Amino acid sequence: MSATSATHTGTASPRSPQSSQPSQSPQQPTSSSHGRHVVAVVVLVPVLVALALWAFAWPAARTAPRDLPLGVAGPATAVTQVQKQLEEHEGAFEIHRYADEAAARDAIEDRTVYGAVAVTEQGPKLLTASAASPFVAQLLQQAVTQQAGGAQVRTVDVVPAAKDDPRGSALTSSVLPLTLAGIAAGAVVTLLGLRGRRAIVALVGASALVGLVAATLAGSWLGALTGNWWAQAGALGLATLAVGAAVAGLAALLGPAGIGLGGLLVMLLGNPFSGAATAPEMLPDPVGTIGQWLPPGAGVSLLRSISFFDGAAASGPALTLAWWAALGLGAILLGSALKGRKEAKGPTLTEHEPAPAN
Repeated sequence: MSATSATHTGTASPRSPQSSQPSQSPQQPTSSSHGRHVVAVVVLVPVLVALALWAFAWPAARTAPRDLPLGVAGPATAVTQVQKQLEEHEGAFEIHRYADEAAARDAIEDRTVYGAVAVTEQGPKLLTASAASPFVAQLLQQAVTQQAGGAQVRTVDVVPAAKDDPRGSALTSSVLPLTLAGIAAGAVVTLLGLRGRRAIVALVGASALVGLVAATLAGSWLGALTGNWWAQAGALGLATLAVGAAVAGLAALLGPAGIGLGGLLVMLLGNPFSGAATAPEMLPDPVGTIGQWLPPGAGVSLLRSISFFDGAAASGPALTLAWWAALGLGAILLGSALKGRKEAKGPTLTEHEPAPAN
């Protein structure tokens, strides 16, 4: 009995030497991975600071008129003399000539020029539009006064800013909150796992509510906006949707890294390049142009047009925002479809895998 038992026991398969050792989790961090993380933080933070300083401080430090649209109106001889004086500021102004003061006013109201110098029998008269940019209106007043030898120049604000916000501070300050709202909407939709149509419905609904709230605060409460309230709410909602759809669309295609990429794009480029505090023509080339291609810059331009200029020159920024929203929502649908295909193929592949031997 004992021999048989010994023989039977001896035939049993020996235990694997690895089984006696405690298994290590492959996801357990090692000292080398910790070292790489430390190096990444040490290098990444200064790079982000450098990018932020470049994006925000450089345009502000180089603020100056560059082909700023400015009109001159009046008799041909007098206008020619004024134009030559303005052209002494090389590259500063893009001169538009008009037959009389009425034509120059129409150009200002159509957002063709930021202001105009009208030559009258009583002397030069400066026409401005503080609603387009209080900063530019003040700059034009200083430039024309300097050309007049320091004499007082009559100034008429053709399209004034809101009475409760004459410097446009509340309007320009709304760029950052709207940008953050769009980034937050895109990030939350992604982190909650919403995909496809559900993600689109969530983004559109959130953006619409943001537009209503922002129009109530900026227009009704702060008095920073004038004009049609519903048009303002629509513009604010569309600007938010453009940012949110871009962030969520990149995340749908690239994963969570798309949130960071989209956020950096609209924060480090869109916000400082928007020209909201001054004007796109006051920023270094091609910063002003790039800013108008991004949602924050297009959103501010659209809001100014519908609030103070009866929708003049609103089609360009509205189309820009619509394209960003459409491309972002399309990317959400595409990313959802690609993930659906991967999930559908996953179980099929595992069914044909051989079963592990015991």
